[in-house]
Amino acid sequence: MTIQALIFDFDGLLMDTETTLLDSWKWEWRRHGLQLDPAGFFADHGGDANEERYAVLAAAVGPAYDRESSHALRMAYRKTLNAALSPQPGISAWLDRAAELGLRLAVASSSRIGHVGPMLDRASLRARFEVLATGEEVAAHKPDPAVYRLALDRLGLPAGQAVAFEDTAHGVTAAQAAGLRCVAVPNPHADPARFAGADLLLTSALDLPLDTVLDRLS
Repeated sequence: MTIQALIFDFDGLLMDTETTLLDSWKWEWRRHGLQLDPAGFFADHGGDANEERYAVLAAAVGPAYDRESSHALRMAYRKTLNAALSPQPGISAWLDRAAELGLRLAVASSSRIGHVGPMLDRASLRARFEVLATGEEVAAHKPDPAVYRLALDRLGLPAGQAVAFEDTAHGVTAAQAAGLRCVAVPNPHADPARFAGADLLLTSALDLPLDTVLDRLS
């Protein structure tokens, strides 16, 4: 089938918000005189894993830990980090070429619209996307395919006419479970060895022009 649409994950794929997430948690641990071990920090699922992270920090700090203050300070710090982000290298060129080719664009993210929307606005990307499908709109997060199915439903297209772009192994699983071909561009914290099942594996959006990516999927 002819490709009519491209569906992008958000965190770590369009913008490197995975690094700002980890850095905000490292900062919060340092604020308590502690050091975060990043091993196992990133969950094998989409959505919010922060409650578990706060529980681990609370156990490390002890009775003096103030969860509300900790959250407020970490989020304020992460906001400053996110404000400095630009689209990942090569992404803007892909989006420009997609517009030239008349391809429709969507975002399918396990994050909430309150995170995804403002970030897209800040980077002047939101107007490029016809469809946004986000985590609060579905019952289960990636690797469940629900958010991709929602994006396809809003596009009014069968899976065979769209391609997904992902930065995590569980995101690739979700896209393929929805029937989509999937291009993997692992984020800096993901193990490339876990992406063997992707239809195409790149190190960056700079690796190939969009036309070549689509040709390789045809």
